[in-house]
Amino acid sequence: MGWFEKGEKVRIPAAKELWAVCPKCKSHFEKTRWKKNGAICPKCNYHGRLAARERIAQIADEGSFNELFRCVSYSDHLEFRDATGSYVDKVEAAIAKTGETESIVMGTCEIDSHPVMLGVMDFAFMGGSLGTGTGERIVRACEQALAERRPLVLFSASGGARMHEGILSLMQMAKTSAAIGRLKEAGLPYISVLTDPTTGGVSASYAMLGDINISEPKALIGFAGRRVIENTIHQKLPDDFQSAEYLEKHGFVDRIVQRGELKKFISKMLNYWGF
Repeated sequence: MGWFEKGEKVRIPAAKELWAVCPKCKSHFEKTRWKKNGAICPKCNYHGRLAARERIAQIADEGSFNELFRCVSYSDHLEFRDATGSYVDKVEAAIAKTGETESIVMGTCEIDSHPVMLGVMDFAFMGGSLGTGTGERIVRACEQALAERRPLVLFSASGGARMHEGILSLMQMAKTSAAIGRLKEAGLPYISVLTDPTTGGVSASYAMLGDINISEPKALIGFAGRRVIENTIHQKLPDDFQSAEYLEKHGFVDRIVQRGELKKFISKMLNYWGF
């Protein structure tokens, strides 16, 4: 009998399947530990990015989420194409990758038995970019919130306006801001939660318009990038510039809340407003 016998090949998992790497401190952890900890680094407390459905599962009462406006998606009026392919191909690839049809998931739900309109952006869908479909979903959500007297809770995670749609994507900044303005006129609260990252046209519109703006720790929040600003003003920016902590210190963020406390904190705010 030979020392070795040929049998079935044993598949050895790749390192990226077993280990998660914290984007901030670069520490390595088993993926099971990373997920069990809610994608929060146990060493530096960095709050990693979550998919929209993961966020909804954490925030909404179990079984209460009812998705709306899934059929509202992108438009390709410009028939955009660059060196890497068409806009349509890029969006269809994002849909196949994430299972979502736009960069935001909207729906009604309950948070500790408080009925709300909930929106959660998914950075994995084209960098959470703000397109015509994204803006239309937010506007429709605001209209339904008005009709049903529901507060709006919106989680932002975005690189900004979607360049593939040109000026049409930039128009969503004004469109969504106007819709949120109508909520405020009707006395309905809007809670904005900024997660890593919230930048560009999203940070310059609805993300910063909350009756209360809250953020997760260490989130990147800003408009233009650090290098762009430094090259424009010819000054060195502080190391913590555009961090949630820096914005809280300067009055742009009202409160930084740990991920595990978000649901409780939002519920407390809804109680305060009587909803």
